Amino acid sequence: MLLDMAASDPAPVTLVLGDEELLAERAVSVVVAAARAADPGTEVHDLVGGKVGSGELTQLTSPSLFGDRSVVVIRSAQDLSKEVIAELVAYAKQPSDDTVLVLTHPGGVKGKALVDGVKKAGAAVVTVNKVTKPAERLDFIKQEIKRAGRNISADAAQALLDAVGNDLRELAAVCNQLVFDTQDKTISLEAVARYHKGRAEVTGFTVADAAIEGRLAEALEQLRWALGTGVAPVLLVSALAGGLRSLAKVGGAPRNLRGGQLASHLGMPPWKIDRVKRQLNGWGPEGLSRAMQAVADADEQVKGGGADPGYALEHAVQVIVASRTGR
Repeated sequence: MLLDMAASDPAPVTLVLGDEELLAERAVSVVVAAARAADPGTEVHDLVGGKVGSGELTQLTSPSLFGDRSVVVIRSAQDLSKEVIAELVAYAKQPSDDTVLVLTHPGGVKGKALVDGVKKAGAAVVTVNKVTKPAERLDFIKQEIKRAGRNISADAAQALLDAVGNDLRELAAVCNQLVFDTQDKTISLEAVARYHKGRAEVTGFTVADAAIEGRLAEALEQLRWALGTGVAPVLLVSALAGGLRSLAKVGGAPRNLRGGQLASHLGMPPWKIDRVKRQLNGWGPEGLSRAMQAVADADEQVKGGGADPGYALEHAVQVIVASRTGR
């Protein structure tokens, strides 16, 4: 389930296959980091499948006169045209020495010719299937804590899962914050209880729900209170992003799926799907896109691109509420 990729020289072509978004993003990051470790001057081209035109791959992978190395990342490769898929499969058979190609594909029938073609050509394959079982989520929590050089007891991991829910991004953000806020080598049940008790009144998810539902004054008040009581800005950004992603996932789900089938397809518990459906009222594709961009900008500011994370978060909340117009 979890990635365990050494930061060695990356394969010329890597296919990240599966629909667990967080793990897919991490797999791409591992390849990019490995390429840059081998050559810090490596240039990265990050593309979306539906926007890659015929011949563009040839331009990006052509040998440089100066011997510069590059990484070409193509996300959502299932949306590539037939012509571009043919180019990619042909390229995968004879990849450039100066380019590392990374493709992400969620699995399924769409774009299967690409998956089959690059596999046959010898591409490295990283599988990141949806995490659906409670035991797998518990394993994810333990691995997240271990990545930070710490351990977590079994009952503490269960308590964390019960408190946060099933979304991997939310779990990863909370694990990161818990590690930051605690000191013991092994995080205990008592530490998890203290962590959530201290943040029970205001969490990132409280702020996100208020913003997504259009309650500007309440969202800003909760945001300021959260920051004032020690909730990390990165956790608040993660909650805002997670709320908007949930809107996009539920809003874009096949209309013919209901109940357990829909929950299985989305990897979300039914109670959360019901809540998100209510929150979708007033949201349209353009507004959701604007809101997501605002949160992406805030994420950059919070992680060092700006001097005032609080201001960046307040601006993101304002844009989210203003984008909830139904268009």
